[in-house]
Amino acid sequence: MAVIKISPETFLQKQQYAPVLDVRSPSEFTHAHIPGAFSFPLFTDSERVLVGTNYKQQSREAAIKMGLDFFGLKMRKMVEDAEKIISQNGPNQTESGKQAILVHCWRGGMRSAAVAWLLDLYGFEVFTLEGGYKRFRNWVLAQFEKEYPVRLLGGYTGSGKTDVLKALHQKGELVLDLEKIARHKGSAFGNLGMPGQPTQEQFENELATSLYLLMQKNNSDKEIWVEDESQRIGDVNIPIIFWKNMRKRKIAFLEISFEERLNYLVREYGKHEKERLVNAIIRIKKRLGGLETKEAVNALIEDRTADCFRILLHYYDKWYLKGLNNRDNLDQLLIKTTCETVSETNALRLL
Repeated sequence: MAVIKISPETFLQKQQYAPVLDVRSPSEFTHAHIPGAFSFPLFTDSERVLVGTNYKQQSREAAIKMGLDFFGLKMRKMVEDAEKIISQNGPNQTESGKQAILVHCWRGGMRSAAVAWLLDLYGFEVFTLEGGYKRFRNWVLAQFEKEYPVRLLGGYTGSGKTDVLKALHQKGELVLDLEKIARHKGSAFGNLGMPGQPTQEQFENELATSLYLLMQKNNSDKEIWVEDESQRIGDVNIPIIFWKNMRKRKIAFLEISFEERLNYLVREYGKHEKERLVNAIIRIKKRLGGLETKEAVNALIEDRTADCFRILLHYYDKWYLKGLNNRDNLDQLLIKTTCETVSETNALRLL
């Protein structure tokens, strides 16, 4: 029996068929983790503090003994929990006939070693992440230094770019949906109907992993479709190096009339509660201006939704145009495609 240490790349490849058990404490996992991993803590948050304090105030040996006291009581349940996770993810037998399982902690130290030993002893084929989550984070940041064959999808607010990206994906194109990863649609209304945003660290983890997996699929040098975004999406930021590289790429710009886009936004966002829409407008008051904010809010309260969104759309068009023009060689990068309506079928015009 032997536990095998592997690199982040191999770890992610094996994750396609074997579950990842993150044995760090619950709060460490909640802050950020490898996408798709299961929280499988060796210690609770309070137990981790106690062991750490014992290590600092007494000795390494005393901390290990305390850790063993906690670990010993959990061994059977941890094995049973691992079995449940594997059963939920389907069979993944390796050539040895064993069920494969991936384990990591913060640095690839004692926590992952202890859990890996237990699961290996029970009969799983166990792989650990060499260097732990800390090495994974270094790998994540390194991904943003690379050049990717990106093709931007541009268009003013309300052009239905998310729907077009989905259609491109269905057509077999490679798509990186930044707003899906950020859990935010980018505008003041971007969080409506969306789950809570990830932390910045988790956003980076998911972005880097998505890029890596897309490139693993890219056997024919296809371009990766990405929406032309500002660097900030809600409360998270696209890593600056990756974002700057994005802005050097060609932009397939959906040119759709103001009125068509306005009608789309009224259908898309007009269904939400007025209170949430008003709060969203107030959040951009400084940039929108006091008078425009007042007029937009009043229009919304008076059920003149289209008038409200007309004000906001003029505002967003101005800011998008400023960001569009603030790049070198725009005349060589911008490729406009005129579309009569806002529709996912506009994807066909881009292929």
